[in-house]
Amino acid sequence: MAAKVYFSKDITPDTVVKLYKNLGKDLQGNVAIKVHSGEKGNQNFLRPDFWKPIIDHVGGTVVECNTAYNGERNTTEKHKKLFSFHGWTKYFDVDILDSEGSDLVLNIPDGKIIQKNYVGKNIEKYNSTLVLSHFKGHPMGGYGGALKQLSIGYASSFGKSYIHGAGDPEKFWESDHDEFLQSMADAAKSVIDYFKGNAVYVNVMKNMSVDCDCCAVAEDPCIADIGILVSDDPVAIDQACVDLVYNCSDPGRPHLIERIESRNGLLTIEAAEKLGCGTRDYELIEL
Repeated sequence: MAAKVYFSKDITPDTVVKLYKNLGKDLQGNVAIKVHSGEKGNQNFLRPDFWKPIIDHVGGTVVECNTAYNGERNTTEKHKKLFSFHGWTKYFDVDILDSEGSDLVLNIPDGKIIQKNYVGKNIEKYNSTLVLSHFKGHPMGGYGGALKQLSIGYASSFGKSYIHGAGDPEKFWESDHDEFLQSMADAAKSVIDYFKGNAVYVNVMKNMSVDCDCCAVAEDPCIADIGILVSDDPVAIDQACVDLVYNCSDPGRPHLIERIESRNGLLTIEAAEKLGCGTRDYELIEL
């Protein structure tokens, strides 16, 4: 059965709310609103004022986890300062899920590469999640969207190393690349199962560089803005974004496609579908 993916070319904060309402899925209990805080110096990440209407509409707490590499987000102290610097704390309560204490270990019995995932233990406070993603390229994953937010995004600092190393944190930069991509799918499955389907995904195709928001020095966007997508299926929404890139006529399209293909980015989507994270078969409903 095809997943429903709602789409609009109108990229405004209010459009995010409109698409969310059309999806018709209300998130219950304490809602973890997963964002990307943006590395210091990055010019492309989506600012908190863009996300404010949907966060206010849904209610909940903005959540993030620390990074596993040097920068302004690899310790709780620095990460909190950056959240403030970027304006998040002006509007929202922020919870760095792995800020203290041991990680929560999620088992992945059907994982192809990894059979456990280390996430910030504060995830236990939440009953559902709204995953707010900026769709763009990525230096390692090929692209970044909902599945990356579920996997690397929800992983603790140690968990990020574990996923990147395909189960061996010491091989962060040296693991087999395809095993890393499949480990992301495995990790995403554990978070999807944790929330028991109580999740909604928003992908915004704006400021699309070949580089991620985790890059302090990132290329400027290479392709024109495309739109906003909302779904309750993370596989479908990422596949729809990739298809929109392939089907557009923008002159910058080959550069972004080269980034996706040279890193074998579609493997994460394919692996996630095989694990039951969602379906690549979708109906794009334009509003």
